[in-house]
Amino acid sequence: MSERPHIEGIVVEPRSARRQLVFTGDDTQVLRCEIDRDGICRNAEKQSIPGIDNSGEFTTPGLIDIQVNGFAGVDFNGPGLDVKKMDHALAHLAASGVSCVLPTLITAFESELVDQLRALDQAVSKSTLGPFMVAGYHIEGPFLSPNEGSSGAHPAAAMIPASQGLVEKLMAVTSRPLRIMTVAPEQEGVCELIPFLLQNAIACAIGHTAASREEISAAIGAGATLSTHLGNGLPHTLNKHENPLFTQLGRDELSASFIADGVHIHPETLQTYIRAKTLARTIIVTDAVSAAGKDVGAGIYKLAKTEIERKPDGSVRIPGSTYLAGSSATMDQMVRNLMKWYGFSMSDILQVARKNPGAFIGEFLNDPGAGSRADLVSWRRVETKLQVVETSIGPWTVRSA
Repeated sequence: MSERPHIEGIVVEPRSARRQLVFTGDDTQVLRCEIDRDGICRNAEKQSIPGIDNSGEFTTPGLIDIQVNGFAGVDFNGPGLDVKKMDHALAHLAASGVSCVLPTLITAFESELVDQLRALDQAVSKSTLGPFMVAGYHIEGPFLSPNEGSSGAHPAAAMIPASQGLVEKLMAVTSRPLRIMTVAPEQEGVCELIPFLLQNAIACAIGHTAASREEISAAIGAGATLSTHLGNGLPHTLNKHENPLFTQLGRDELSASFIADGVHIHPETLQTYIRAKTLARTIIVTDAVSAAGKDVGAGIYKLAKTEIERKPDGSVRIPGSTYLAGSSATMDQMVRNLMKWYGFSMSDILQVARKNPGAFIGEFLNDPGAGSRADLVSWRRVETKLQVVETSIGPWTVRSA
């Protein structure tokens, strides 16, 4: 076992063997598991029950976040990323109920992006929690729209036509797979690149785009299957009928990720978006940046080379701008939001924050079962508020101090 990391505000300790009942999303069954110190299920059998009691303490599989740019003061896109910082960010993510994550790199010039991914992968590989939590990477750019509003907090000057050569360079410097690449369909060469991405098991997502209906249809025809933080990465002013938001909402071939923090999308608007996509095609992501985390205060942080500011209301913006620059959200807070706003059950939460994003992490998905690793979250209701008690990942248990 790797050396136990010491994280401010977090307790990381070796996992103990135990018997556990795990709620996996079926309201009439739980999974009875015997789990060893390495987190492996040695026995697992389904047990029928009249109904799940989620009013006290209960356990579920861990949640999955497929878009995280940084967390708890750590920027995955910035210089100086090392093992200590990586374990710090991952431990705080785990304490919020996340057991699997796709660290996300935003647009940068070619040589910078390659160097950033190399440094990120080295930090993940040498860290204690990285090998158990990081299923691969999400590359958001640089084949995006440089138009005002579409580019968001990404550096528009670094946005370029699609390049298979750049993707090959990125694949060559990482020991983990690229799982998702976000592109704008109108960028030159994107539709020609998509089959290459699919051949290499990289899902193609649409985002930061001003694409027409025809351009989005062409990307879907080439194999795009996901919309990245739909409803954001768009200009404030759009044609009321012909726009990339409505086009993507209306295409059943696309799943869509949403940032359910109440800042990026008003809850009433998000309800409409989820109704369009249905739970079957909805994914919740934090799009967290270094300013994210429950113990992170207002102030100036970094996203790659860009200064970003966490406001007292929790929004994160480029200083002096109205544009959002990622979020300060935690996954457990978004779980509480969805339950409060729409009455989501824990089964609904596991669909949008585990099952659906699990389709984008390949063989790394480890649902509890005999012989498989059981990454689990224990929850407790304190009065009416649902809280994470601890998250068990591989041979480690993580909880807030």
